[in-house]
This record gives sequence, C-alpha cells and structure tokens, in this order.
Amino acid sequence: MQKETSCLIMIDNFWTSNRPISGLRHFVLVNQTLEKDQIICLMVSVLDVEINLKITSQELINSANWEKGWLNLPKSKSITKGYLEYKSIKKKEGIDKIFINEDSVFNIS
Repeated sequence: MQKETSCLIMIDNFWTSNRPISGLRHFVLVNQTLEKDQIICLMVSVLDVEINLKITSQELINSANWEKGWLNLPKSKSITKGYLEYKSIKKKEGIDKIFINEDSVFNIS
C-alpha cells in the first residue's frame, strides 16, 4: 500500500538524466511518496508525460545517473532516436495516470 505524504524532503524539481530514458533526458520531479520506508520520486519527462518513472530519492541525489537542473544539450542528445521507437511502440497503448499530491507545485487543479 502506498502512503502519500507532502513534502517529504526538499529536492530540486528539474533534472537531466545522464542517459536517455525512452529517448528523452529532461525531467521534472512532480511527486514524492513514502513506500516501504523509502522516499520514492515520480519523475516525468518535460516533453512527454507518457515517459515517467519512479526512483528512490537516494538514486536521484547520490547516483551518477542524474544531474541537477536541465543541461543545455544539442537536440540530438536530448531527444534521441529511442524516443521515436518508444512512441511507435506506445502508440497503440493508453496513457498511464500520474498522481500528484495536492500541495505539489505541479498541481494545477
């Protein structure tokens, strides 16, 4: 069971992945939840909400996989061929729902 809490820890919202994730590299942290005593961060691509992932706060902050902020990358490095491949596969599938806390800066309702 997922337990949601508000503002678990202060983490920057804007991140660049050091490797493409489904062909994209720029992400925002839209939500944090507490799951099994770990802080889980919901990251969503800036360009495509369908590309999202959950990672632990430790992986986000302490690994070599992520850089704080949005790095200024050439288009070919920030949007790779992997993105076109991903979109051709996902075309027939629906969009997954993304849940954010009411106090999230990305909650616009």
